[in-house]
Amino acid sequence: MSIEQIKKEALNQKVNLSEIVANAINQAKSRVDEVEVSINKSTGISVSTRLGETENVEFNSDGALSITVYQNQCKGCASTNDLSEQAILHTVDMAINIMQYTSPDPCSGLGDVSQMAFNPPDLDLFYPSDLNVDNAIELAKQAELTALNHSKLINTDGGYFSSRYGVYVYGNSLGMLQGYCASSHSLSCSVIAEQAGQMESNYAYTSSRDFSELKSANWVGMQAADRAISHLGAKQIATMQAPVLFSAEVAVGLIRHLVGAISGGAIYRKSSFLLNSVGQAVFPKWLTIYEDPHILKGVGSSPFDNEGSKTVQRNIVEQGVLQTYLLGNYSARKLGLTSTGHAGGIHNWRVSPSRTNADFNDMLKKMDKGIVVTSLMGQGVNGVNGDYSRGATGFWVENGQIQYPVSEITIAGNLKDMYKNIVAIGNDVETRTNIQCGSILIDNMSIAGK
Repeated sequence: MSIEQIKKEALNQKVNLSEIVANAINQAKSRVDEVEVSINKSTGISVSTRLGETENVEFNSDGALSITVYQNQCKGCASTNDLSEQAILHTVDMAINIMQYTSPDPCSGLGDVSQMAFNPPDLDLFYPSDLNVDNAIELAKQAELTALNHSKLINTDGGYFSSRYGVYVYGNSLGMLQGYCASSHSLSCSVIAEQAGQMESNYAYTSSRDFSELKSANWVGMQAADRAISHLGAKQIATMQAPVLFSAEVAVGLIRHLVGAISGGAIYRKSSFLLNSVGQAVFPKWLTIYEDPHILKGVGSSPFDNEGSKTVQRNIVEQGVLQTYLLGNYSARKLGLTSTGHAGGIHNWRVSPSRTNADFNDMLKKMDKGIVVTSLMGQGVNGVNGDYSRGATGFWVENGQIQYPVSEITIAGNLKDMYKNIVAIGNDVETRTNIQCGSILIDNMSIAGK
């Protein structure tokens, strides 16, 4: 099909799914106090290659309808992949039956009607591709073979291409019934380099809602090869205290730990190192984190959250001070607050750089001597007390310049201290995720080496 035909089919599908959701709501609302229904239907293709040969081709066309009912503060949920009228009736019965075996919870139920996104914005999220299987295979193969043209590349974990689009519809008994279409495309490559018996693996990828905005397969292959080769000859270093510069791709993970720490579930369970931190300085005074769910074509853009609540622009952190927790309806009620439109996760976050003209080389010069971290391993992060300990690889820096690659080291600290001790953030912003952040320089961390 052409792109126009795909768009027309998806829009017709959104209308049909909206009718199915409305029907499910009508079937349930006469029997319970409140009901909400959502459906997500996705279609896509993914292919993988290895050493220039096709390994896997997958076509995806799946989706499920989920029904949640509330009666006397009791809750029941059920779902189905069968969208026939009879199957939906059965699913309503199942949800109501389950509800009868649950205990009352005063915090359960739909959100406030004033928070519902009855007129959500169009965020331009739908850019389907008409690529056929042969085209998809060729992209994955080209990325991989471009990397293998380098003499130090000896093997590959393969090339991978994925293209998919979906239709999401949400409705509830408060009169909310909205949906939207969205797409995503990605191309990646993972390779292995060898020198003097030492092997290093690395990868590169590109992703976008719009296929035409993906970087080329040649770029992906060259990036993967360059990254793997640059780590050949890695050395261990002595145990020390030193500044650490997290490359932008890795720095995103540091900010993602903040997401977990201020999520409503962690707060009301008292399992966060940032309890009672709203209104408190968590970062340096110059740092602001701004959330904009309404960026056109944005990776994390969404007109409403998973509970139908409006998504809004806001500062999560302003001049270093935490402004809000991230709340859905349930966690908001547990805390005596109002939903912030974060049921299902965060939207587009932008972390402000310390200087608008501070690129990665400027960050190296500012650090002068220390470690650049380009990848992390392990799960050594304690969300309750903030303790942080991760295996790392990267580069040793002296006189503001990279000297040689390093490996088999562990970096450690506490996230509370790490956040407050951020010295600078670069303008080399990572744009492929819902957190957009440049490289982050922390003035001092424990580094365990040989």
